Amino acid sequence: MDMTTTDMLKEELINRNPEFRELAREHTRYEERLTELSALAYPSDEEQMEEVTLKKKKLALKDQMYSMMLQHQK
Repeated sequence: MDMTTTDMLKEELINRNPEFRELAREHTRYEERLTELSALAYPSDEEQMEEVTLKKKKLALKDQMYSMMLQHQK
């Protein structure tokens, strides 16, 4: 899928599919928190662990969203 098709498909699913919309919102929340954590000059051990965990969760969401996009495209 090229970027234009991907973006259009993502927008369509966000508008029509409540499950996909919630996944996209959660993905955005993780991204925002990761931005906050990466801005810390001296993150604590807990913050470093949170960052690693959020990156894994964010990637899992992205995979799930991509799978839904492929199914929808068929």
